Amino acid sequence: MNVQPVLTKTPAPAFVRASSISSLPVTSRFNPTVLLIIYALLLALALGLGSAYLALKGDPPFGGVRIGPWQTWPKLGSPEADPYMRAIVAYGGDVPLATGEGLAVTARTDNEGRELDSGCSYRIGAVMPAARIWTLTLYDRDGRLPASGSARSSFTSSEIVRNTDNLFFLNLSRDLSAGNWLQLPPSGSFSLVLRLYDMAGAGGANLKAEDLPTIERLGCGS
Repeated sequence: MNVQPVLTKTPAPAFVRASSISSLPVTSRFNPTVLLIIYALLLALALGLGSAYLALKGDPPFGGVRIGPWQTWPKLGSPEADPYMRAIVAYGGDVPLATGEGLAVTARTDNEGRELDSGCSYRIGAVMPAARIWTLTLYDRDGRLPASGSARSSFTSSEIVRNTDNLFFLNLSRDLSAGNWLQLPPSGSFSLVLRLYDMAGAGGANLKAEDLPTIERLGCGS
């Protein structure tokens, strides 16, 4: 009796199937939507961080009062300071004058509205609001005390030399000047901060331009 072999169709082993599947070509589709989303997120992050940095480096955007060439933020040292003011104070590490202590006013332009420039010379005077003591300090464009050959970057009310009428003038220039003189930085813009301590009246609430010293540009160039 002849026995014929019976051929059965059995499934291929699993490793054979996996090998055949992995050998198939893999195709990927480029999705531009994902790239646009990533780009938008990165752009928003850069704009947010950049705007926050610029805001912290500058003056408070709200609550400023301009008095001639001078500008002040009366609520900067009060409990009513807005979040921008508080963030700027925390970032700069400054301690603003509290309400009742006095008032600080800042100038970055002269009386004609022109930016204060180290390449020019200026004269400041001759009046000052009534206060127990005041200080006038010079800062460079980065808000730092400039390196000066005269080793002086400020004057106080007790140091300033006055004339026979009890008035004073302060000269600002890069070159040596007689009298009350502050040396300007070698180049760039600068600012002035006048701090008035224990002011008479309502803490300077009624200050006018004629109550504060003028900032007169005398000339530019060496």
